[in-house]
Amino acid sequence: MTSQIVIRMAGDLKKASSKNNAPIWAKLAEYALKPSIARRDLNLKRIDQLTKNDDMVVFPGKVLGTGSMSHKITLFSFSISSSAADKIVKNGGKVISHQDFIEQNPTGKGVVLLG
Repeated sequence: MTSQIVIRMAGDLKKASSKNNAPIWAKLAEYALKPSIARRDLNLKRIDQLTKNDDMVVFPGKVLGTGSMSHKITLFSFSISSSAADKIVKNGGKVISHQDFIEQNPTGKGVVLLG
């Protein structure tokens, strides 16, 4: 069963996609409505390898705290462990909600989609 929070997030993402002509938000809405068993996990170590300083990063799954970050990023993910969030923030990065992420990047240009 999909929670009301996830359904609301998917609706917000679909609206942002059509309003801003940004297919990335529609793709994330599709990922959000998939069963949680189909979602992936990703460690900070791997995110650090795939990104660079000041990247805006989206991961449609759970971010785990194994590893560390050598640079700062702004991250939106469907789920994040507290240790991963702490490590990102301590390194100068941010963990933000989908509303804030869409507000900062309405068209999705320059967003790094992992997964």
